[in-house]
Amino acid sequence: MNTQKLFTTLLLITFTLFSYSQTATIKGVILNENNTPVSNVSVKAGTTGTETNKNGFYILKIKSGQDINIEFSHISYKKIESLFNLEKGEEFEFNPVMSESREQISAVIINGKRRKEVEGILTLKPETIRKIPGANAGVENLLLTLPGVSNNNELSTQYNVRGGNYDENLVYVNGIEVYRPFLIRSGQQEGLSFVNTDLVQNVDFSAGGFQAKYGDKLSSVLDITYKTPYQFEVNADLSLLGGSFSVENLSKDSKLSTIIGVRYRDNGLFVNAKETETNYDAAFADAQAFLTYKFTDKFHLSFLGNASLNKYNYEPQTRQTNFGTLADPVALLVFYEGEEKDQYQTLFGAFKGTYFANDNLTLNLIASTYHTTEEEHFDILAQYRLGEVNTNIGSEDLGEVEFSEGIGSQLNHGRNDLDALITNIEHKGDYKINDNRIEWSVKYTHEDIRDRLIEWEVIDSAGFSIRPPKTEPINEQPYTAYKGNLQPFSNVRATNNTQIDRLQAYAQWSKRSTIGLSDVWYNAGLRMQNWTVNGDGVSSSSQTVFSPRAQFAIKPSWEKDMLFRIATGLYYQPPFYRELRNANGVILPNVKAQKSFHLVLGNDYSFKMWNRPFKLTTEAYYKNLTDVNPYTLENVRIRYRADNNAKAYAYGLDMRLNGEFVPGTESWFSFGYLKTEENIDNKGYIARPTDQRLKFAALFQDYVPNLPNMKMYLNLVYNTGLPGGSPSYADPYEYQNRLPAYKRADVGFQFVIVDDKKQFTSGWKKAFKELAFGFEIFNMFDVQNSITNTWVRDVYSKRQYAIPNYLTPRVFNIRTTMKF
Repeated sequence: MNTQKLFTTLLLITFTLFSYSQTATIKGVILNENNTPVSNVSVKAGTTGTETNKNGFYILKIKSGQDINIEFSHISYKKIESLFNLEKGEEFEFNPVMSESREQISAVIINGKRRKEVEGILTLKPETIRKIPGANAGVENLLLTLPGVSNNNELSTQYNVRGGNYDENLVYVNGIEVYRPFLIRSGQQEGLSFVNTDLVQNVDFSAGGFQAKYGDKLSSVLDITYKTPYQFEVNADLSLLGGSFSVENLSKDSKLSTIIGVRYRDNGLFVNAKETETNYDAAFADAQAFLTYKFTDKFHLSFLGNASLNKYNYEPQTRQTNFGTLADPVALLVFYEGEEKDQYQTLFGAFKGTYFANDNLTLNLIASTYHTTEEEHFDILAQYRLGEVNTNIGSEDLGEVEFSEGIGSQLNHGRNDLDALITNIEHKGDYKINDNRIEWSVKYTHEDIRDRLIEWEVIDSAGFSIRPPKTEPINEQPYTAYKGNLQPFSNVRATNNTQIDRLQAYAQWSKRSTIGLSDVWYNAGLRMQNWTVNGDGVSSSSQTVFSPRAQFAIKPSWEKDMLFRIATGLYYQPPFYRELRNANGVILPNVKAQKSFHLVLGNDYSFKMWNRPFKLTTEAYYKNLTDVNPYTLENVRIRYRADNNAKAYAYGLDMRLNGEFVPGTESWFSFGYLKTEENIDNKGYIARPTDQRLKFAALFQDYVPNLPNMKMYLNLVYNTGLPGGSPSYADPYEYQNRLPAYKRADVGFQFVIVDDKKQFTSGWKKAFKELAFGFEIFNMFDVQNSITNTWVRDVYSKRQYAIPNYLTPRVFNIRTTMKF
């Protein structure tokens, strides 16, 4: 009987929430023909309605999944009627212009999200991005729950897609390409992603087979659109990791819209919880602004600006890492002296002019500048010993090192400085004629990079300096006397002044049509890039590549809602500065563009389960890569060989099931299989550094049944182990061991005090549009994940130990969000 009552209660709650969740939002600004906001316009959808405010702004909730006729009327203007059919939870912007002389009737509004699905682009909701917990909460954190997207370092916002590396992903904000700092070696140095989630309006992502209008990278595209404000609003997000604050506003004449965001972050909560005891002082801060001024209905000018200052001071003290097996436990004890001081300062600004020539022709002119100055200075002496661990459960010294098997020291020195200035100017066009759409672009880029690289490492064991292998004479101490000169184990010194000029262009055509009763979509395009490398002591080199790409999608007129896609093309990645610089810091101007042939087959199956919408997305892909530039991965730093001496392949299967597992919320489960290998100098195929075979991930949103204002957000990721790397100077073909699997669960609980359904007209809560308090648990099950191995040599046995570098343990965080 109790079970029956509980089931009935759950059904009632489910029904109630489901009935409230079947809405969409339409909003916008209503202007007259003189571009002046029109106040007191009646906006009605059946029996519900609203009015525009003094700025002409309105917002209205309508039923989703059905045709809704909305009427815009004013005593001084002709009535406007429009028919909408929006998905549940969708926000749609509609800005009609009211006329005194004619009546306007628009056609049915086609859902924009569905258009993106046809093109093989996944759209993510900004609301989900802001709520899902993670050590680096934001857009990148949400991407890691998708199949094919991986990162085994929660302190890093970088990610790899379908076997590519961190440098193979495009990121755009409002159609403007953005860049990352160059010198960062560790995830804990990164601080903040460029993308400020408080400013985000739309997120599109493609994991491969993307159109020609997107740039020259091998793996993926992340396309971000920032908000266009319609009213005054303030957002704040505060936690033990830092905070963010944003303000958005619209001028009285509705011509100038402004949104500004400020962020601060401190990773001390994570770094201080790691196994290495440190004095840690880091401050990561940035400020961003996006402004749009509407000179006329036809011409808009926008500005996107970012200023970022990251300071990282790190003074390690001691470390103990236990590893090995239960039968043969081993520990590494390290005592440190010295410190590391890094600083990364970036400035970015971009102007974008948009001219709406008519309803079918849009022209853009974009000019942007990116400037980064980076310093990486460190002197760290590590004195270590390897020893046997006391495993006697009854002993007071349980876990302590009883006997040292090897001792040694390692001195790392670095004075790396980089100054890079990147300028771009681009023209874009978009022309629609009947069912055809033609897009084109011409872009010029100048990259001026000044770089000084000084790094050396001295290693000794039992007082004897270890020389680089394969050097004469060979040091056989302590067995025979050595009379040669002392030499660092590694020594890299280089000063580069490099300029790269790029000319890029693309043209593409797309069309929507029908074959019989089936809807189809075609896309074909061609990209071109020419680049020239110059610099001090560098012979000038110029190369050109052409990248043809094509996509096709069909939606059969079946009873089941199915969509099929195929995408193919040649994708080139002309070398950026880091890809031109080899392991010794020398610039090689003749490095070729890496080339990849993509073939992607996709299917979307939309269906209803429990009378709620669900969708299963499946994509199978194959990539054949030539002129590959092999690299090694050290935490998040990539070092290239810069000689195009390899070929590679990648294939896999990505699946994602998303829908309303809990009424009114979107959750999903992801599965990915990947295999990627490379053949270096025709020695045979071995796993690439990003060969992560299996991935399972889940993003789940729920609420407490008896306390619906208490929300729960769960983020689960499981990745099988990556290749563990190899010691310096070692042949990677001899080291093909893998790291343990990466397992992580982050959970957040949020108690909602004020939201759009629960407003207050009096008291201290009156000032808030939204207010919520909560806490988060990162790495909920306290799993010891490792990012890389540190290789320690025992001089007596000549044996090298792979010491895992563990990531963050379980960490608690308190968080509050608010909107005014």
